[in-house]
Amino acid sequence: MIREYLDGILLYRFEGVREGEGVEHAILTRVGGVSQGAYATLNLSRSVGDDLAAVEENHRRALGALGIEPGQTVSPHQVHGARVEVVGRAHRGTLRSATDALVTVEAGVPLLMRFGDCTPVLFVDLERRAMGIAHAGWRGVVAGSVPATVEVMTRQLGCERTDLWAGIGPTIGPCCYEVGPEVAAAVQSACPVGVDVVRHIDGRMHLDLPAAVGAQLRAAGVERVEDSRLCTACRVDEFFSHRAERGRTGRFGIVMELLK
Repeated sequence: MIREYLDGILLYRFEGVREGEGVEHAILTRVGGVSQGAYATLNLSRSVGDDLAAVEENHRRALGALGIEPGQTVSPHQVHGARVEVVGRAHRGTLRSATDALVTVEAGVPLLMRFGDCTPVLFVDLERRAMGIAHAGWRGVVAGSVPATVEVMTRQLGCERTDLWAGIGPTIGPCCYEVGPEVAAAVQSACPVGVDVVRHIDGRMHLDLPAAVGAQLRAAGVERVEDSRLCTACRVDEFFSHRAERGRTGRFGIVMELLK
């Protein structure tokens, strides 16, 4: 992962998607905004109780650092499901209802999604010039948001599975994600046979969410998978974590755009 500051905004980029390839992407952190208290400082969610004026300023700063106008982004209302929407320039400035993945082949359509422990999955196909972002918490893994995104990109956008690159963004890691047997069993059953995504730490069950997402990606035919290996719960200095911060926290953003 490449860690950098851009106009006071701390962000990460995957090494597998380099500058000059026609794709802008940024994994924003919680650093560089104006929010206070539990939402300090770069909270991008309007639905967690933060001051809305601060959230708007955070959008202005974060997107401005990337050369994007806040009113031009496309975002989903994430519901832990598997609905994937193909969007284009006509959708800029809108919030897509009940959607957990956005994909596009149109340049100048910045996608913005928000996270606070669930797994961000970034997709790029440089041959087809297509990209997307999926939201995959444990419920999303069970619902199949990751394979659904691959399916839409291949069937509707004309991508070849072998041309797809996927990046697993910052998410709660197995070190910090203790779960009950029902959750563990549900996620395990959603993964390919022979792939164990449950870890036993100090006699307790922990879920390896990045491993589950990676297994689903490979089962869907995506061969190039890059894992950020950043645990949001371990790194609350840089990321928001719903679990580590007991539900009172913000959301960091993921931004992607095909360049003209």
